[in-house]
Amino acid sequence: MRALICQTFDQPETLTVQTQPDPTPSANEVVLEVKAAGVNYPDALMVMGQYQIKPPLPFVPGAEAAGVISAVGEGIKHLKVGQRAVAFTGLGAFASHLKADAATVMPLPDGMDFEVAATLPLAYGTTMHALVDRAQLKEGETLLVLGAAGGVGLAAVMIGKALGARVIAAAGSDEKLQLAREHGADEGFNYATEDLRERVKALTGGKGPDVIFDPVGDKFAEPAFRSIGWGGRYLVIGFAGGEIPKLPLNLPLLKGASLVGVFWGEFAKRDPAANARNLARLAGWVMDGTVKPLVSQRYSLEDGPKAMRDLLERRVTGKVVITP
Repeated sequence: MRALICQTFDQPETLTVQTQPDPTPSANEVVLEVKAAGVNYPDALMVMGQYQIKPPLPFVPGAEAAGVISAVGEGIKHLKVGQRAVAFTGLGAFASHLKADAATVMPLPDGMDFEVAATLPLAYGTTMHALVDRAQLKEGETLLVLGAAGGVGLAAVMIGKALGARVIAAAGSDEKLQLAREHGADEGFNYATEDLRERVKALTGGKGPDVIFDPVGDKFAEPAFRSIGWGGRYLVIGFAGGEIPKLPLNLPLLKGASLVGVFWGEFAKRDPAANARNLARLAGWVMDGTVKPLVSQRYSLEDGPKAMRDLLERRVTGKVVITP
């Protein structure tokens, strides 16, 4: 097998493609021949040693992949060789073959594209958990999405609409705003050139949004929270903007609002049944066209470092994949 190897915590450009022995599944494991692997912000952070989890070196980055099962270990009844499937393993996906615990592997519906499937577990699983479980977003509520053209941002636009919310997209360029509108956003504004608080106030008639979905953090977090409606829920997704913001704690008090952390990976471990229900509901939306994940670019295994660099520098819209 061929794999993208991280030998030391450093910049993505230090990764190299190497040949390794093909993996063999132990009991309750399968091996997936990878057709596409989703590229995510945490992958790059992990390579640089800046993620909350530091795997032992050397390791193969890549949290999610879709492909065809090529080998099955003992004790597995629900998966078989030749079956199309998607896996969320946290590591190992940037390779031609991926060994995975069977509990992390889900069969794919007939007709679902491998590249689309490879983007679903982390970005869309996170967004489902955030909006359905953590925010309990209701039909008719207003959802403000920061970073609305990125991987999780665009997912939030589409899933918010699927749940019946009015969606306001905030992004850093007019091109990105147009993309968010094409995927269902009702309103939008450019927070690089417009005053965030004033635009949110105008678009909500002074009421403020019921839910804010924030994968950006940095300088946008505080003005966004100051704009939230009474009893609102502010979803902390990540910090793609760079700095982890510090929020004055009198703001949740004055707004009667909740600051809600979202850690999908831990949720998926602690409540796999609820996670499976979310992903099954999501798969239904994808298959009937309610949610249309955007795969904007494809990279070879050798270009995996460039994929991570493009993600870090926010040159990516929607999701990107590595196709080994």
